[in-house]
Amino acid sequence: QVQLQESGPGLVKPSQTLSLTCTVSGGSITTNYYYWTWIRQPPGKGLEWIGYITYSGSTRYNPSLKSRTSTSRDTSKNQFTLQLRSVSPEDTAVYYCARRLESGLGWASYDYWGQGTQVTVSS
Repeated sequence: QVQLQESGPGLVKPSQTLSLTCTVSGGSITTNYYYWTWIRQPPGKGLEWIGYITYSGSTRYNPSLKSRTSTSRDTSKNQFTLQLRSVSPEDTAVYYCARRLESGLGWASYDYWGQGTQVTVSS
């Protein structure tokens, strides 16, 4: 089985950069044809897709966040990262990493999820 685990600071100051790492075990992030994805859920709201990095290193982001979002990977550590710049309290959410299947639509496409990590943006 595949396991994903998010890690990073739980508190970030406004205007700073939110940085998270997802550590993957039980499978390689370079295995075709999976996409390694960041998703978040603000309090009382639904899931919001942030972006992904593919098995080959290509990236794609939610247009609403693209200007301040970066995703990268470290294949030697089997990890991928999220950087969300210039954060505000609006970015407070539980942040998840997840694996997306080649087949399927919507949230059903994600077969493995991390447990999620709370990130609060506050001064």
